[in-house]
Amino acid sequence: MAEQAREYATKNFDHLLGLTGFSDPLLNNHFTLYDGYVKNVNKLSAMLAQFLKDGKTATPEYMELKRRFGWEFGGMRLHEYYFDNMTRNRTPLGPESKLGKALAREFGSMELWEKDFKAVGTMRGIGWVSLAFDPHAGRLFNVWTNEHDAGNLPGCFPVLVMDVFEHAFMPDYGLKRADYVAAFFAAINWTKACERLERAQAVPALTGAVS
Repeated sequence: MAEQAREYATKNFDHLLGLTGFSDPLLNNHFTLYDGYVKNVNKLSAMLAQFLKDGKTATPEYMELKRRFGWEFGGMRLHEYYFDNMTRNRTPLGPESKLGKALAREFGSMELWEKDFKAVGTMRGIGWVSLAFDPHAGRLFNVWTNEHDAGNLPGCFPVLVMDVFEHAFMPDYGLKRADYVAAFFAAINWTKACERLERAQAVPALTGAVS
């Protein structure tokens, strides 16, 4: 019996409905868009597998689909990080937490980190802003990702992700991106961000990298 193809499932983020600063129509439309990325990842994965079986890996169609796969996958996974690091029940990030201390150590203070993150988030262009942790050096960076696939730092782990495509804010905020960024900061799930950092910090011991 042939092994059944593995597919990604769309995650449910309906618990975010009613989130202050984000209208339900905006969130529902955003959830639908995310679902499209999941479906496209599964579709492209199946198509590429068939091209491989048919010996058509040297075709232009295969090459373009292979390139497109990374874009769709990035769209799927970044949306999952984004929705998952927001909450209706926000608790502040304590300066004595591991993440708070790490931000102060890397950027000089938590306030300077926030200023830098917001500056990246209000740059012209569409894409993503991520707080990324490099387990090999134990460093944190605020990273701009163009679209979904250009600018991600290899080997780094996302600790906090913010969507700055127009669909993430324009239905509610129009061109006032800074207001959207402020609303995002008021909805950050710092517990989730701290958990991500702790998981990422465990990587050096597994890879043999210098901490």
